[in-house]
Amino acid sequence: MEDREIIDLYWARDQRAIMKTDEKYGNYCRSIAWHILADREDCEECLNDTWLRAWNAMPTARPTILSAFLGAITRNLSLDRYRKKRSAKRGAGQADYIFDELTDCAGGDEPSRRLEEQELAQSLNRFLRGLDSEKRVLFVRRYWYMDTVAEIADRCGLSEGNVKTALFRIRQKLKDHLRREGFVV
Repeated sequence: MEDREIIDLYWARDQRAIMKTDEKYGNYCRSIAWHILADREDCEECLNDTWLRAWNAMPTARPTILSAFLGAITRNLSLDRYRKKRSAKRGAGQADYIFDELTDCAGGDEPSRRLEEQELAQSLNRFLRGLDSEKRVLFVRRYWYMDTVAEIADRCGLSEGNVKTALFRIRQKLKDHLRREGFVV
């Protein structure tokens, strides 16, 4: 089923919209949630919350790219759940490690909070537009989808060493970019 048809089901308040969304985007959203939460039950709860949030948002918003719309909802819900669990446990996980990789670039503050600021988001968009498509894919797979280095290497047909090196160099370029734009001293 095409995205337009799925969106039309939401607008018509047809409950098949959720089933069709899950069929088409369930694995995609599940993957996003898994990379952040690494817990099956939490992933499934985030998925259910994603479908509910999409259901509630659709009558007023008509997303142009359904996958991005659902992915953003899933990611935000997963990060919220992750933060709640982390504050309860105070343990480090995959997301902590990935955020730590960006800490040096973002000036030492917690990047998950700083990335939500509008000016920094605009600066990151300018930076990403300046990267070639392969490097942009590596960056987005790592820092948006939170893929492991091994997953990125497999997906892109690169060695893990090449991925690590490329990500290191991209972070260095990002740090220079943010310094030039006044986000990092």
